[in-house]
Formats: sequence, structure tokens, C-alpha cells
Amino acid sequence: MRAGAAPSSDSPLETLTGTIERVTFHSPATGFAVLKVRVRGKPQPVSIVGTTSAVAAGEMMTAEGSWVNDRTHGLQFKAARLVTAPPASKDGIERYLASGAIKGIGIATAHKIVQAFGKRTFEVLDTEPHRLKEIVGLTDARIRRITESWTEDRIVRDLGVFLQEHGLGLGQAARVFRALGTEAIGLIRQDPYRLARDVRGIGFLTADQVAVSLGLARDAPERLRAGITYALQEARDDGHTGLPREEAVALAARLLDGDTARIEEAAAAEVAARNLVADTIGGEPHLFLKDLHRAEKIIGERLRDLAKGSPPWGKIDLDTEVPRVEARTGKALAPSQREALATILAAKVSVITGGPGVGKTTLLDTILKLLTRQDVSVVLAAPTGRAAKRMTEQTGIEAKTIHRLLEIDPEFGAFSRGRENLIDCDLLVVDETSMVDVPLMLALVEALPADAGLLLVGDVDQLPPVGPGQALADIIASGLVPVARLTEVFRQAEASRIIATAHRINRGEMPEAVPAGAESDFYWVEASTPESGLAKIIEMVKERIPRRFGLDPMRDVQVLAPMNKGVLGARNLNVELQKVLNPPAGRSIERYGWTYAAGDRVMQTANDYDRDVFNGDLGQVLRIDQEEGELVALFDGRQVSYSFGDLENLMPAYATTIHKSQGSEYPAVVIPVTTQHYAMLARNLIYTAVTRGRSLVVMVGETRALRIAVDGGRMKPRVTKLREWLEG
Repeated sequence: MRAGAAPSSDSPLETLTGTIERVTFHSPATGFAVLKVRVRGKPQPVSIVGTTSAVAAGEMMTAEGSWVNDRTHGLQFKAARLVTAPPASKDGIERYLASGAIKGIGIATAHKIVQAFGKRTFEVLDTEPHRLKEIVGLTDARIRRITESWTEDRIVRDLGVFLQEHGLGLGQAARVFRALGTEAIGLIRQDPYRLARDVRGIGFLTADQVAVSLGLARDAPERLRAGITYALQEARDDGHTGLPREEAVALAARLLDGDTARIEEAAAAEVAARNLVADTIGGEPHLFLKDLHRAEKIIGERLRDLAKGSPPWGKIDLDTEVPRVEARTGKALAPSQREALATILAAKVSVITGGPGVGKTTLLDTILKLLTRQDVSVVLAAPTGRAAKRMTEQTGIEAKTIHRLLEIDPEFGAFSRGRENLIDCDLLVVDETSMVDVPLMLALVEALPADAGLLLVGDVDQLPPVGPGQALADIIASGLVPVARLTEVFRQAEASRIIATAHRINRGEMPEAVPAGAESDFYWVEASTPESGLAKIIEMVKERIPRRFGLDPMRDVQVLAPMNKGVLGARNLNVELQKVLNPPAGRSIERYGWTYAAGDRVMQTANDYDRDVFNGDLGQVLRIDQEEGELVALFDGRQVSYSFGDLENLMPAYATTIHKSQGSEYPAVVIPVTTQHYAMLARNLIYTAVTRGRSLVVMVGETRALRIAVDGGRMKPRVTKLREWLEG
């Protein structure tokens, strides 16, 4: 039978009861678990697979299912139904507490607690948690953490049972609890669509399944109204800030399998209730989510106001000042840069754009040196930590991430800086602006003083933001502010095949072949199948690049994949590269489908304001602390701790998607490009990937796939209204 197959209907059903000795694998996202269980009547532990919302070593377990001979894993018991219960013996209780299921309890603490309370341990944790003060060495903070985790564990299990009754995977329970809290079941009964609105990773279709299970009619007005909003949220996830009205209604009809006329009525009701906004783009009717419509409108108004008047630094005598700066830096400006400099300094709001090697950094450095000589207060910002760090290194002026500049409040996830608490500066410079989405651009322009200047720097030909909108592209297209578009590739950059290749791709031309034996910083390696491509990438990262170029595969080489799925997707590449570069030895843990060990490269995949780490930040695992139930990672020289239950947004980063690499540079990048990636192949994707490499770029794959991307591939224009707001 194939791996993962369910028990055959012809297989005899059995019921096994026993104690869980080890949780080999458990995915909270799906509930899928692989368990080693000491079953009554069996001399050796048996392997049981099934689904459960939460599971830990030491628990009692009852599984109903049948035996199968799995081709990969051998004899297994496939459980159609798997029920866990708290352990009853002292040994089982201790094993359960020591498993990492309860935050704040490690092996030694579990032993102390069970020694103190014996078989009454769970009763004490339920009704008398204050008695944990009797345990030597437990601080009040640790006791509070243990108590909160114990309460959450109990609620999550009840929630898992409720969700399963209504068609959700058991593994969603922890995520739902974190979003909706202790009243989750009542809130879901009241409004099942809260699952889609408030719980990351749960979509409308899942929430809709729960709603129908709870008795909501398929043509109920509230279902159709939720459906039209969902269609626009789907569009938002694709980067659009709105959709043509007809297209939005048709999309909702497909998603709901509903009547178009009824959904049009639902859309009108949502507009009347001011949950959605009806407006036009190019005179055509569109529908918008109200927060995105408001955001683009305010950005347009604010930038038009900011662009008025003279810059706060006044008129600068460039004939006198530029030679002084050139003498200090040892870099003379080309005529095209000199022309751009005059354009930028004459305007209050302006844009610098262009590809690699065209002198954006030199121009920006000259601008900053000129202005600081005039005592102009300049603030620098970038969307990611790595981009901000690079900006600091290039200019010698401290740059902050936009989130830190705007002073994110971890408790509420909101910015402290805004209309009532403005940024103190004469000029705000934002680098990598192509990455800035509409909500973040709104936060920036609202926090800027009316008399301050704004300079946006970025390569508009790179990928648009991961979030909704295309602020930089719309600002440039509107013609509202002066744009310095640098196109001249300078002599020192012309020697780089990376830069030459990036510009060729951007023009829709294939990379030039590297003559056999020639030295280069760009290479194309043909691989006819994904499997052969995988073998070549592993060999390249582990052996060939370190041997030939002296680069450290753990520190200097980054694999960038067009997508997560597939043999050459980021997920599988991570697994395979981890095996050869940092095979888990000694202390390691498995969570959320990943293995973590000391030395692993990791990436934060969502903003975490409490820990002060943000989406795309790269770090390295320092240690796994089994006693404290914590993983400690190093991010930019700062130690950050994660409890084992909080690793959902931390993943290995030997490979990552090209989207996640925006704003970063690496000494060497390796890029797989195959027809397996067809859904994502686009010119701006490949162009962005190539421009991430500083000293070496190696592309591995099929020439046919690269040609599809270079020819334009699946580049789709985004639907936005910002350009119209900017044009007034």
C-alpha cells in the first residue's frame, strides 16, 4: 500500500489501547501524527499514525483502525479514530509533563512536580496551581507561564473535538485558540466566518464548511455577503486592492457555487452596510475592501500635499558643493547622475529607480553628504532588517526598519508614530520601496511632517510587494513627482555578468552563454529533470562552490526557489540541504514538520513584535534547551528565545522562496528554474532572484523554463486605484 494510504475498507478493524512513548511527528496544522505506542499485549512499541489536535508522550491512547504494510515505513497501524487521555500512572504523568507539551516544564521540573504531587498532579494544576510555589526553584513568572500553558492545553483539546465535529482538522485547534481565545467555541457558533477573518491559515472555504455544518443555509444572505468579501480578500492576497465589480461577483459565484444575481444583491448589501466600497477605475465599476480603498485614497491625498512647496533644504549651489563631496568620496558623478541629482534636490518628494550597477547607491550617498553638510535632518528606513543594515553600511548613517522607525507597539500590533506623533526629520529616505505595500506606505506618509521631504529609492522592475498594491510603480506612473530613472551601467559594473544578465533578463533577452573554462560570476547549469537538478544543487552548495570560490555553504550560499512546492521547491530543498549541511546530532526537536538543531539557518516568516523579529529576518539556532522547552536563535547578534510550541513562524532557511529574499543580498545564490515552477515563472521573479547575488549566481534547470520566464511568463498586472488618486 502507498505511503499515507488510509486503511482499506476490506481490512479488519481493531482497537488498540496503550501509552504513548514517543511523538515521532505531529503537525498542528493538519493534526497528522506518527506515534510510538506501548500497546497492551504487544512486546515492542508499535507505530501508529492518525490525526489528533494535541498529543504528548506519556498520554493514554485508544486507536481504532487497521494494520497496513507501508512501502516506506513497514508495518503500521493506521488509525481512522485516535483518542488521547491524560496518563494515570506517575511515570506517565512525568513523561507527559517532560514532553514539552506544557511551556516552562522540562525534564527536571517534571520530576520535581510529580515527586511532590504524585497521581494528583493534574488535579493540582487544574484547581490549585498556586501550590507550584512548593516546588523549589520555580519563580512566580515561571509558575504563571506553566499555569497559562496548562489552561491553554486543556482548552485546545476541547476546541479540537468541537472543530472535528464540524469538519475541521484537529490540528487547527491551537491556531484558533491563539486567535479567538478562551471563548473560541461560542464565538464560532455566533459567526463561523470569524475563522476566515481572524485566524491566519484558515480560509473562507474552511469557515464556510463549519457554517454549513452548524446549520447555515447555502443561500443564506450572510453566507453570500461573506462570500463576496472573501472574493476581494482572495484578490488582496494576489496583490490587488480591488476588483472589477463583475469579476468580483463572478469569482464569488464560483467560490460559493451560487447564483450571480443573489450575490450581486449581497454585494449591494455589503456596500450599503459600508463593509465594502463601490468606486471606479478608469470609469469602470470596481469593488474594494474598505481599508484598502481608504489607504490608497489617503496616500494619494497625502503625497499630493507633501509634494507642494519648496524642499526644506532650500536651493543648493551644486557647482560648488558637488566637487567638494566628490573630493571627499573619491567618486566623480557621471553626467546622468549629476542630472538626476539636480532633479532630486529641486523637489520635495521624488523617486530614484533603476537596476543593478547604475549608480543608485553613489547618487544617494552624494545626496546625503550634500544635505548633511547643510545641517538637514535625515532619517533612513527600509522594509527589512537586512536592507536597513545594508543601507547603513553603504551610507554610514544609521537606517532603521520601517516598523522600528514607526515604533511598533507589540501589544496591539499598531504603530506609535502617526498623525499625532510625527517622525522628527527634514527628509525621510526609504530604500527598497518596491517592497512597500499599501498599508505600510499609508503608515509612513501619515507619520511624516507636512514640511518634510520624501525620497523613495527602489528598483521598480523587481517583484511588487508581497502585500497588496504597488505603491512605487503607481507613484512613478502617475507623474506626480520627479523620477530619476538611472539606466547607464557603469564601467566597474559592466565586468559583472550578474549585472549584465539581470539587465538582459529585464529587457526580455536570454542570458549569454559562458564560454567553457571562462571565469564568470554567473553560470547556467542544465538539468533535464527536477531530480537531477536537486542532485546538482546539493553537490554545488556542499562541494563545488566552497571548493572553487572559497565560500562557506552555511553562511554565504542561499538557494532561492520560485515556489515552496515540488522536488525543487523551497520546502524539499530545505529538507535535503539540511541533511547534508547540518545533519541533526545531539539535541534536536521536531515541530510543525521541521527538525531544528544547533547550527541551523532559520528564517522568521511572520512579524513577531514581542520578540522584535520580522518577516524575512535570517538567524541561526544557537541551542536547543530541553529543560526549559526553548529554542534560542541568534538574529543580528541578538539572542531570541522561542518555546517549542511557538515555532510555527520559524523555518529552516537553507532554501527560501524568491519572494522572501526581497530586500536581501547574499554572497552567492543558487536558483532552480524548471517547468515544475510554471505557475510562478515570470520575468520580474527571475530578475529579482538574479539581483540578490553579490559575487556569484548559479541557475540550475531547463532552458525552456527560463525562456518562458524571460519572455514574460505569468506576470499579471495588479488592480489598484492609487495612480488615479495621485493624479487627482
